[in-house]
Amino acid sequence: MPYAETPLTLECQGDALVGILTQPAQSSELGVLIIVGGPQCRTGSHRQFTLLARGLARHGIPSLRFDYRGMGDSTGALRNFEEIQEDIASALQGFLAHSPTTRRFVLWGLCDAASAALFHTRINPEIAGLILCNPWTRTEQGFAKAQIKHYYRNRLTNPQLWKKILTGQFRLTQSLRELCTAVLKTTQSPAPRGPLLPLPERMQRALADYPGPTLLILSGQDLTAREFEDTVKTSDLWKSWLSSPAVTRHDLPEADHTFSQRHWNDQVIQRSAEWVNSLA
Repeated sequence: MPYAETPLTLECQGDALVGILTQPAQSSELGVLIIVGGPQCRTGSHRQFTLLARGLARHGIPSLRFDYRGMGDSTGALRNFEEIQEDIASALQGFLAHSPTTRRFVLWGLCDAASAALFHTRINPEIAGLILCNPWTRTEQGFAKAQIKHYYRNRLTNPQLWKKILTGQFRLTQSLRELCTAVLKTTQSPAPRGPLLPLPERMQRALADYPGPTLLILSGQDLTAREFEDTVKTSDLWKSWLSSPAVTRHDLPEADHTFSQRHWNDQVIQRSAEWVNSLA
């Protein structure tokens, strides 16, 4: 299906957001706003978001990918994923203004952009759906536990590790120091965060307010995804959400965090497009 790509400049609290609207010749009324995980621009690692937008267009789905303030070609101060809600709102308004057939939106996010998408449902209850890829639930304790449980255990069965040990290339002292640091972090209490709850708890509260459909895509070879799975196991609310009919889960057992090989990325595009069209 043919498509057109149109550069846009959108206003956000006095700054300019630069984005690319990708629109097929025959568009669905359901559009996808691609929220970029940070810190990177609208193209994405190995052109991931460019390929995603064009792949969605081939399935008749319009999309907008954009640089939030302080990134890429957009102006303003750099900000983290919890500070881009106004950017998302401005991008959605621009999407509506420049895509006449679009009436509803799915938010698509990878890593901390997935977390930002979830937070935005508390601001905009009209969101039609979420596509969350390897959501970011990072805490120091959670990451340390994921390292020990998934990274270090897997390394013990890796032939390359034993080859390094046998050939004297393995840096034993440094590796032991890193392991001890990770173990220590699992026993420490979380550092005080002032009035803010830990990130997983804030995400839980957003989940409780969002009853809509979600596509969850998880990579098998990614510590961020493993930390997310470990977080889910600690909470009845998370577990209830994951088992809900509103949540569709798709696993890519061999994929890394950004789906860096073309066939992994193609699977993400195909699964995302099929799921979005099922909502139309």
